[in-house]
Amino acid sequence: MTAAQRIALTYIRTKFKFLSLLSKKKAARSAFRLFCTPQKRVHKKLPPVFEKAIPLQFSFAGNAITGWQWNAGQEQKALIIHGFESSVTNFDRFVQPLVDKGYEVLAFDAPAHGRSSGHTITAPLYRDMIREIHARFGPVQHYLAHSFGGLAVSLALEEISHTSSYRLVLVAPATETERAISNFFSILKLDTAVRREFEKVIIQAGGVSSGWYSIKRAMQHIRAQVCWFQDEDDEVTPMADVKAVEAENYPNIQFVYTKGLGHSRIYRDNNVTKAILDFL
Repeated sequence: MTAAQRIALTYIRTKFKFLSLLSKKKAARSAFRLFCTPQKRVHKKLPPVFEKAIPLQFSFAGNAITGWQWNAGQEQKALIIHGFESSVTNFDRFVQPLVDKGYEVLAFDAPAHGRSSGHTITAPLYRDMIREIHARFGPVQHYLAHSFGGLAVSLALEEISHTSSYRLVLVAPATETERAISNFFSILKLDTAVRREFEKVIIQAGGVSSGWYSIKRAMQHIRAQVCWFQDEDDEVTPMADVKAVEAENYPNIQFVYTKGLGHSRIYRDNNVTKAILDFL
């Protein structure tokens, strides 16, 4: 953590400490907005393969969603789904190989990410955007998702009619939302009373508790063949959550474990890339 980041974190902690003293409810609402707001956005120059794509854009939930399409018109379609504070432009290494396999490839930046508009993102919003892409440009039979995108696509596939011929690659997926919230509260040093009010905000926003936003729970309704890549040293989506899913012995999931790649380097690793493409 840089000196500037430490100063910013101290400021935020102090702000929430005073806000919490005034009102637990207001502190929780403010914390929820912060939780749903990416603190950085990928603005890098488009990779060369993106320059060859058909640019796409559509309006969704008040946001202008920006995307790209390659090899249009193919029956088999693959969708790339990025994680929190990321962009599909980070996954350029997968595009040409998928095109070479004969897929139409689709990739979109989520609201508040990359070249799409917006300031906040939630799991239901991301889920619904994926469902919209499936309806507008699909059917999409193959999915490659990283981190928060893994949770979003798992929630989406619960509601998208699909069969065991569909394929889903999960790379370091955000398995349990409750875990993410606990980490968030630990970093900000927010107390349990604010956590209880925070849970009420989640229920009010989506109609269900934070525990419902769970890949372990969603897998009960997913028929697709799943290949799950996870690094043992991932500090963002820990092994304990993954092992809890593995213990359920879902017959349609295979797990691939790596060592030393962490949360983001894993999808940039050549061996992992090859394994993903072989599975698809």
